[in-house]
Amino acid sequence: MNRLSTPHRVQILHLLVEGNSLRSTARIVGVSINTVTKLLIDAGHACTQFHDQTVTGIRAQRVQCDEIWSFCYAKQKHVAAAKSAPAGSGDVWTWTAIDADSKLIISFLVGGRKLRYALEFLDDVKRRLATRRVRLTTDGHKPYRQAVKNVFGDDVDHAQNITPKGQRRYSPTVGTGEPDPVTIGTPHVERQNLTMRMSMRRFTRLTNGFSKRLDNHVAMLALYFVHYNFCRIHRSIKTTPALKVGISDSVKNLEWIVTLIDENTPKPKKRGAYKKAPRKIQTETLPLAFMARGPMSKQDQKPPPARIVVGVAQQQFHPAGTASIAQPDSAADNGRARQNLSGLPRT
Repeated sequence: MNRLSTPHRVQILHLLVEGNSLRSTARIVGVSINTVTKLLIDAGHACTQFHDQTVTGIRAQRVQCDEIWSFCYAKQKHVAAAKSAPAGSGDVWTWTAIDADSKLIISFLVGGRKLRYALEFLDDVKRRLATRRVRLTTDGHKPYRQAVKNVFGDDVDHAQNITPKGQRRYSPTVGTGEPDPVTIGTPHVERQNLTMRMSMRRFTRLTNGFSKRLDNHVAMLALYFVHYNFCRIHRSIKTTPALKVGISDSVKNLEWIVTLIDENTPKPKKRGAYKKAPRKIQTETLPLAFMARGPMSKQDQKPPPARIVVGVAQQQFHPAGTASIAQPDSAADNGRARQNLSGLPRT
C-alpha cells in the first residue's frame, strides 16, 4: 500500500491547522487533493477517538460556552435551490466549552442550534468534568437556560451575557445558583472563536474555502482541537492546555499526531495467492456485423462513397472532402455532361 512519508504528512497537517485550504495544501506539498482529503479524514477519526478517551476528569472552576456559525456546501437559505446538495448541507454550528484558567477545550459538538443539541453538548461537558460545582457562563441563547437546569440541576452557578437592544455592552443575567459577578463573561471563548476562524480556512468568511462535505468539516475540527490542546503553546500560560491541567506529560507535536493516525488505521490484510482470471469476450461491445457474420472485411469497413447524379454525369465525394467527376460512357454523354455541368456554381 502506497503511503506518504512522515515528513510529507507532517507538512500537510501543519498547513491545514495554520489556515490553508485543501487545494492550496495540495499545491504546496505537490500531492493530489484526494491525498490531502484522505489524510484529513484519517486524522479526524484518530483525533476524535483520542479526545474522547483523554479529555476526562478535568478539574475546572470556570467554564465558558459559546457556539460559532459556519455552513456546509451552501447557506441554509440557498439549500433548497442548490443542485445535488449532500446530506448535512446548510448552516452548521460548533458548540465549544473552554476552561477559562487553562484554555483547554473541554468539549465540542457539531450540529444545529436547537435545544436537543444544547442538551447533548452540556451532558458531554458534565461527563468530562471532575469538579462537583462549576461556574458556567454562556451567551444569551435561550436553550442554554433549560439545558443547564436539566443537565446540572442545582450543582452549577450559571450566568448569561445578554446584550440589550440599543446597547453594546453585555448585561449579566443570573440563571442558576450564585455566580460571582467578577467572573461572569465569555471573553476567553469569544477569543477562541477568533482563533478558529484564523486557523481553519473553512471558517473564513467571504471565500470559497467553505466546507463542501460535513464529514470533512467535522474531521478538520477534531484535528484542530487536538492540536490546540496538546501541541500549541499559548503565550498566556507558557505551555499547552493539556499539560496545564495534567492530562499530558509533555508538549506534543505533529509527528505525534501522525503516530496516532498510524495506530488508529487498521493494518492491511495479507494478500492471498494470485489467480489468473479467465479471459472473457464481451460480445455486447462488438459491432452487430461481427456478431451476425463474423469479423468485417476491409471492404465492409470502408463506407461506400456518396454519389449525386447531375444530369448524366455523377459527382463522387470521398471522405477526405475531395470531389471528382465520373467519366461518361460515350462522346454523346460527354457533351451532355459538359452542358449540364456548365450551370454548376464554382467553389
